[in-house]
Amino acid sequence: MLHAEHIKVDAVSHGYGDRRVLVDIDLVVDPVDRVGLIGENGVGKSTLLRVIAGDEIADSGRVSRPRSTGFLRQELRLAPADTVGRLLDDAVAEQRDLIAELERAASGLGDSAETRPHRGRAHRVAADRYSRALEAAERADVWSIESRRDALLCGLGVVDIPVSRRLDEVSGGQRSRLALAALLLSAPDALLLDEPTNHLDDEAVVFLAAQLEAWRGPVLLASHDRAFLDEATTALVDIDPSPQGARRFGGARRQGSAGPFTDYLTVRAAERRRWEERFAAESEEAGRLDLVVAVSAREIAPGRERRDGDKMAYDFKAGTHQSQVARRVRNAAVRRDELERTRVEEPPARLGFTGIPSGSHVLADDEPLVTLAEVGVAGRLGPITLDLGARDRVLVTGGNGAGKSTLLGVLAGRLTPDGGAVRRRKGLRVAVLDQDVRFTDPTMTPHEIYGRAAGRARADAVPLSGLGLLPSRDLHRPVGELSVGQQRRVALASVMARPPHVFLLDEPTNHFSLGLVDELEVALGDYPGAVVIASHDRWLRSRWAGSTVPLGRTGGSPGNALLAP
Repeated sequence: MLHAEHIKVDAVSHGYGDRRVLVDIDLVVDPVDRVGLIGENGVGKSTLLRVIAGDEIADSGRVSRPRSTGFLRQELRLAPADTVGRLLDDAVAEQRDLIAELERAASGLGDSAETRPHRGRAHRVAADRYSRALEAAERADVWSIESRRDALLCGLGVVDIPVSRRLDEVSGGQRSRLALAALLLSAPDALLLDEPTNHLDDEAVVFLAAQLEAWRGPVLLASHDRAFLDEATTALVDIDPSPQGARRFGGARRQGSAGPFTDYLTVRAAERRRWEERFAAESEEAGRLDLVVAVSAREIAPGRERRDGDKMAYDFKAGTHQSQVARRVRNAAVRRDELERTRVEEPPARLGFTGIPSGSHVLADDEPLVTLAEVGVAGRLGPITLDLGARDRVLVTGGNGAGKSTLLGVLAGRLTPDGGAVRRRKGLRVAVLDQDVRFTDPTMTPHEIYGRAAGRARADAVPLSGLGLLPSRDLHRPVGELSVGQQRRVALASVMARPPHVFLLDEPTNHFSLGLVDELEVALGDYPGAVVIASHDRWLRSRWAGSTVPLGRTGGSPGNALLAP
């Protein structure tokens, strides 16, 4: 691993067994850059971060990075028995060492000053040591450790957790925020962040964006938070495999200019439009050439009866005509073959849901599918009252701990409320896209999981391969070998095959690629049943056209009726 002021990746390739994940990736992140990695699930965003961090060694290529590079992993490496205080103390261990070295250098300088002559060699050595120690301490801002620690814990919403609390006694989201606070407190020269906003509420995301904007060093992050990418990054790099290789979107930010993600959307929409137009034009041209070959090949002669006197002239004309026809057929065939070699593939179909199966008791919309009357779960939710209609679109919002997932659990029948009443229509089918997908048997393949969930007849009618959620190479791999985002795609596919009357989605924008999230949001607008989404995603919320149920931090709701957008 080479050390530099910037992060640089030269022709890096990496894979697992016979599966190539990264192929000839080139990337430069300068000290003033905050670059976001984007791409489809499974293309290697997390793998690239691990390679840069040194967690994995690339099969080929070269990586340069600053000597002090901090890495926030999706899967945290924290000792459960450690306390919050120990985590934070370990984060500033190097800075404490700088303070100790400065104190030792100051003591040595004082001792040398008492010797004679004062400007002897020993004094110059001590003075140099003190100067270096002071410069290092100032660069690391060691005198602000306490104030920075308190500011980070407050900004990330974990200031109230006692330092004596063990890490296995706090929630997963709190552990993630504590790990992020510890990383920022350690003040490395460069930052690598893998999904840093997954467990942050609005205030914490805004706080993190401000921290990154002021960071003095290169920042490279992978995120599916579209608003965060637009606000906190200076550029995006798409590492999807393509003839162009890794592509960069955005650049120097100007006051009032669009963010990198907005730039990306504009470019991607234009590329999709050009792709569709080229495919349509080439398909039309292929059809025309096929017709030329088929029709011209049948034109063997003028087709009229010959008179004896015209025999020689007629044969000459027929021969000339046949030559012309043969040349036209040959030219059309050559052009058709050339077109087949160079024509683009058909653009993948956009995500969409088939109708609710007729065997699942299609329900009329004359009465609510689910009714909650003053329903609550002690310490987690409530009380709340709502009616969910057959075609309702409901967005549940609120900070961490507000009860969003708990409300979905009640609607799904997974949780029994402590008070109130729940009424569901007879024959109602409910499905949940969980925030954290867990398959009981990690050796099963997506093909097997999908077939079991959909039923054989339905799986044959709506095959997994036709949904466009997974590449063909992954359909028969053990699901335990897939990325978190790919596993969530398998879960989504199972719902798409047999859409339920009520579809509940818990943080649907987490772990999905940006392209899939965009398509999913559009598809949910035409969903053939009721949709309830629990999300902290600001991009989604700003564009929501349905009803909204905001939950407070204590799990309560400001009212009983659904609020209009």
